Amino acid sequence: MKVAIGQRIAEGPWGGGNNFVRALAERLKLKGHSVVFDLQPDADIALITDPRRRNPLVTFTPGNVLRHIARYPKVLVVHRINECDERKGTRTMNWRLRTANYAADATAFIASWLRDLRVWRGESEPAVILNGADTNVFCPLGNQPWDGAGPLRLVTHHWGGNRLKGFDVYQRLDAMLAEPPWRDRIAFTYVGNLPSGIEFRHVRHVEPLAGDALADELRRHHVYVTASINEPAGMHHIEGALCGLPLIYRRSGALPEYCDGYGEPFDGPEDFVTAVERMGQSYGRWCERLASYPHTAEAMSDGYIEFFESLVARRDEIVAQRRLWRDPVAGLATQLPM
Repeated sequence: MKVAIGQRIAEGPWGGGNNFVRALAERLKLKGHSVVFDLQPDADIALITDPRRRNPLVTFTPGNVLRHIARYPKVLVVHRINECDERKGTRTMNWRLRTANYAADATAFIASWLRDLRVWRGESEPAVILNGADTNVFCPLGNQPWDGAGPLRLVTHHWGGNRLKGFDVYQRLDAMLAEPPWRDRIAFTYVGNLPSGIEFRHVRHVEPLAGDALADELRRHHVYVTASINEPAGMHHIEGALCGLPLIYRRSGALPEYCDGYGEPFDGPEDFVTAVERMGQSYGRWCERLASYPHTAEAMSDGYIEFFESLVARRDEIVAQRRLWRDPVAGLATQLPM
């Protein structure tokens, strides 16, 4: 197959979408497939990864794709949905996703929770393919498990500095670290960008990291915390788990789908402390469970490749059923600068 991915790869810390594109491109090439980052007439698959024209990494938009398949109908279109308004409290992302989805023959969601939101038109074929991280980078090698004596070192990392990433809980942690007995029992590191106006007094803050530097930082800790609200899936907790860190995770968005069975859940600042206490009591058991954590970049990429191959095998049927101008208003909306 020749797969056209609508996002080029950036070096350095650039968020989970960038990690996804890198992992998928590498796996496709390893399996003998061709990868390009622009629309080409002989492509088998065109993958839409982001409907926003303003994203500097985006190489083609849904509008570009719709015009392309009007000229080259053999190209099949897959729309990967990894966003929503609920994630950051925005108001236009769900509309942009539904508009972009008009151009798609099939849709891949990064979580079941996201599939069930109104972020797609319901016309294209759906699949849920869970995210995964690179085990060549994010692995437990060099991790030093908690011995039960010193402070339990907690960590989280986020590229996007949005308050819904869990700052109600991270600020609660900052306050806990000023209080006995917690200041002697735990430590907390936040890696990444902070929202405007947020300053930690007792939390260790590290600027955004990526790749080996990030993995090394994570492995200096014992437990990974994710307090993100309405998280579509994310990569941060996956990277923490693959580094051998049991999870303390919020029951919100897609996090339970990725984290259940590998740590302690909580609902908000009110019961976060009890989750930390439970983790201290069951830490060893969760460490043993993490040996079977399944969310790897290899598994994720193979899921996409199998999905692409199943579509290509039915190309003639899919193209015959395609109606590019079934809804002229929706079709024209894809041509708007989004």
